[in-house]
Amino acid sequence: MGKEKKFSWGSALVGAAAAAVTAAMISAKPRDPTFHLISIELTSLKLNFPALDAETILTVHVSNPNIAPIRYSDTEMSIYYSGSLLGKAPVQAGSQPPRSCQLLRLPARLSGLQLAHHAKQFLADMGRREMVLDSKVDIKGAAKVLWWNHKFKVEVDSHVIVDPVFLDVIDQENRTKLELLVNS
Repeated sequence: MGKEKKFSWGSALVGAAAAAVTAAMISAKPRDPTFHLISIELTSLKLNFPALDAETILTVHVSNPNIAPIRYSDTEMSIYYSGSLLGKAPVQAGSQPPRSCQLLRLPARLSGLQLAHHAKQFLADMGRREMVLDSKVDIKGAAKVLWWNHKFKVEVDSHVIVDPVFLDVIDQENRTKLELLVNS
């Protein structure tokens, strides 16, 4: 019949090493972080004649699915209503461990004057109890892999449907795009 083949420890070790390298490369490929608006909390109303501005706290769940810790710099989230800039929320510099989640509490000031410019649509949204807000933020930072810092930029575009009466988040779509920066 056929020749019997002997077990080779060398071949087994080479196969195991190749599988380990393949698994490491798959898990090391940078993946987009995720962002999810958890809540909007009204903290105060400020008179900004002739309108009232709303000060809020946005609670955002952020997930870093990558194997590297990240550091990011200060930035600002822009919030839009019906195509007009409604307000801004500063994002303070910070860091996040690898494969982790954290909650960010972002203070935001929303312009009552901008809402007044869209009064007809805002009143219709109040009646329907659905208001569409869009936001954009670019986050720049660095991920430390072994001894090197790899710079990155994440563009986050969000489309959120909110109940304008109780400020409940009804639905949302968040798109992120991770870009690794070379020589910057």
